Order: sequence, then C-alpha cells, then structure tokens
Amino acid sequence: MSSARSVAALDPRRAVVEQLRERVAAMEDKAAGEPVPTLPALAGLVTLRAGGAYAVDSASLALALAAGASRAGEWVGFAGCTDFGAEAAAELGIELSRTVLVPDPGEHWLEVAAALVDVLRVVVLRPPASVDERTAGILQSRLRTRSAVLVVHGDWPRVEARLSVEESVWTGPGTGSGRLEQRRARVAVRRGARPSQHTELTWPGLDRVEERPPLARTASG
Repeated sequence: MSSARSVAALDPRRAVVEQLRERVAAMEDKAAGEPVPTLPALAGLVTLRAGGAYAVDSASLALALAAGASRAGEWVGFAGCTDFGAEAAAELGIELSRTVLVPDPGEHWLEVAAALVDVLRVVVLRPPASVDERTAGILQSRLRTRSAVLVVHGDWPRVEARLSVEESVWTGPGTGSGRLEQRRARVAVRRGARPSQHTELTWPGLDRVEERPPLARTASG
C-alpha cells in the first residue's frame, strides 16, 4: 500500500499513537533515496530525497520544505521550533492534524528528533547548539533506515543542500497603516562545491517569481 493511500485511510476517531505505529510499518517499506513531494514553486530548485538532510536559515524555508509532503498526505513534525506559526504553516498547505510539534525538547533534542524520524516523513529540527559530525551521524543513520527527511533550521555537518535567504522585502499598503501582504525573497541553494542556484519566491502561498527586478530594501528572516 502506498504511503499516500495509507494516510488517506486514517480514521480521526482512532488514537494518534495507533495511527503512527502504522506509519512506522509503512515507512519500513520505503526505499532510501526516493523523492519526497515538494511544493511546485520548489520544483527544479531542490529535490527532497528519503534519507537525506537539508539545511535552511529561516523558519519560512523550513515550513516550505515540509509543506509538499504534508499536502501529499504525509505526517510531518517540528522539534525545537519555538516560533512555529500555525497560520503560516496552514497557508502553505501543511495539514495541522497530521503535524507533530515539540517546541522545546531541551537537552533531549536528539532523542526527540530520532523518535520523530521513526514515525514521520519529514522532520524539521532546530538544534539548541552546534552539532558535531558524530551526533549528526547518529540521526542521519536513522534517516536512512526509516527513509525520512530531516530539515535543519541552522547548521548541520553534512547535508544534501543548504537553502538561505539572501534578500528579502515585505510589501503592504501603499499609504497609511495596514497589514503586510506579501514577502518576496531571493533564495540561494548550495550543493557541495557547486555554484549556487538562485531564484525568487513570494509568500504566504509560495510562488516563484520568473523575472527579477531589483529588490529595493532587505530584511532578515
């Protein structure tokens, strides 16, 4: 049975733990290296593969990388992401009823991340401190066994790709006060020693900007 089909058959009246146990069995049948769904705006920019780790420098990119799998019916999780925004996640298509959130795992962050990798397709992790090769290797071995994807908000010793925001601007009302409406950012993707690939994306729904007029001002995030 395919992963998408097995998740679609989940009964909301049943215990979440029981359903996640079934996810473990389904993921054991997955092969490491197979593609994991991504949002259309990220097509050609980054390909998530089961068993791989990816690094980002912003919460918005972390949500974007998890959203494709969630839209496809997979379970996703967030550990150490104290600034997790449910509204922003939902706008990207993340199904909150299939999302596990552990905002502050504290000193047990590695054990928590490993437990999430066991049962979820994509896990977003924000480590509390720098991570050495040995510690990263423990989790990456688990990723390959379970054919899960790890998205790290921060530095990680070995990753398939690193995504970072180089320029960013918010737009809103032309005059007076009001809500910010759209964020536009220039995103760089780095893979090993290869030249960086760049594109421009807009939020909240995540679309790709085909042509790039210069950004007038920058902001972090």
